[in-house]
Amino acid sequence: MIDLKNLTIKKAHEALIKGEYTAVDLATAYLEQINKLDKDIHAYLEVFSDVLEQAKIADEKIKSGKAGQLTGIPIAIKDNILIKGRIASAGSKILENYIATYDATVIKKLKNEGVVFMGRTNMDEFAMGSSTENSAYGPTKNPYDLERVPGGSSGGSAAAVAANMALIALGSDTGGSVRQPASRCGIVGLKTTYGMVSRFGVIAMGSSLDQIGPFGKTVEDAEILFNAIKGQDKMDSTTIESPKSKVESPKSKFKIGVPRDFLKMGGIDESVVKNFEESLNRLKELGHEIIDVELSNSKYALAVYYVLCPAEVSSNLARYDGMRYGKRVSGSTGIEDYFLSRQSGLGEEVKRRIVLGTYVLSSGYYDAYYNKANTVKEIIKNDYKKVFEKVDIIATPTTTEVAFKIGEKTADPLQMYLEDIFTVSVNLTGNPAISVPSGMKKVDGKDLPMGIQFISDHSREDKLFAVSKSFLGENI
Repeated sequence: MIDLKNLTIKKAHEALIKGEYTAVDLATAYLEQINKLDKDIHAYLEVFSDVLEQAKIADEKIKSGKAGQLTGIPIAIKDNILIKGRIASAGSKILENYIATYDATVIKKLKNEGVVFMGRTNMDEFAMGSSTENSAYGPTKNPYDLERVPGGSSGGSAAAVAANMALIALGSDTGGSVRQPASRCGIVGLKTTYGMVSRFGVIAMGSSLDQIGPFGKTVEDAEILFNAIKGQDKMDSTTIESPKSKVESPKSKFKIGVPRDFLKMGGIDESVVKNFEESLNRLKELGHEIIDVELSNSKYALAVYYVLCPAEVSSNLARYDGMRYGKRVSGSTGIEDYFLSRQSGLGEEVKRRIVLGTYVLSSGYYDAYYNKANTVKEIIKNDYKKVFEKVDIIATPTTTEVAFKIGEKTADPLQMYLEDIFTVSVNLTGNPAISVPSGMKKVDGKDLPMGIQFISDHSREDKLFAVSKSFLGENI
């Protein structure tokens, strides 16, 4: 019996090299777990039919002595990342039959590593949402409580890792879509520095905000996956050179800034505040220095995000019209085809953001909303820059509360948007951030996870890994 619950990449790699079990055995164990649990959780939209064939190829690689650390490791992939020859629907009906014609850069890199792709995971349609309830294929449920959301938009990937239905996973983060589900599912989720990981082959939502990020049960697993996918890519002009050789080794004790003004905004569950204070005390005991810092303009981040992101959405989603891409619904005229295709193929939240984005970009409103939002975005960026001259890390809770019940907030989009309050800032500024488990809260007799978020300066993921390992007691 393979102990999936306590398995890490390192442990699995060592066992595969020693021949304690094969990649086929490992993949089979995960497939059994999926068969047992996923009918209730619905983390996967599709489990690939060739999982065991992939595992056999990995075993050959291991036998020949050419195995890397990720060879034979089972991974789940969010449904907006293209894998050649497989469906990538972005959780939408309009793309339900779209088969990718090429590999995303991250997939190419992972194929070279010899990973085993378990399947594609459920997500909020076109990554728009914080709960995975906006998927056209039904919600994913939280493995800790099936009546609750797993967070979003990468909820399927997070739930798959939390329920031991994949060892690691990839998601995408535009406003918190890796960190929030990581927090709500009790795992580790990293939003990388903007440009650190290629977005070539990822179905775009907000191009100035989107980033691919790894999920793992440990910080080390997220770090290994990050190192495998990062790097410059000529297919994505926004990618930057990985600065590994250019940065000093991270120290073991950090100055950690806490934006108290940001925490006094209200709407934050008392148990989250209490857990956050306990987490800060733990960090103090570990020898880190806690310093109060000011991010006074972060209170505008949510408003800025919900102007800029829908503007980019309205532009990026214009191609899904039933003619260039997506399912076509025929009407009596060409223009009617266009309206009917979008009307039937796109969900409510996607339509809402397209309308909002089109409005803020329209003549007469462009300066009032879009330009003003860009100006405030620069002010928020400068705030972070100044704070990072004084501290190494900024700490906040990841979410305002533990996982809420499915259906609890769907009727009120504004309530749902407030879920992003701690996470959107770093998508606007391009900084990296990680969510790690920080404790549990008992609700209705069930333990629900909470998370703490660490933010660092651009390209300093190394600091995030170091402080997170220290906080969780992982060997550094």
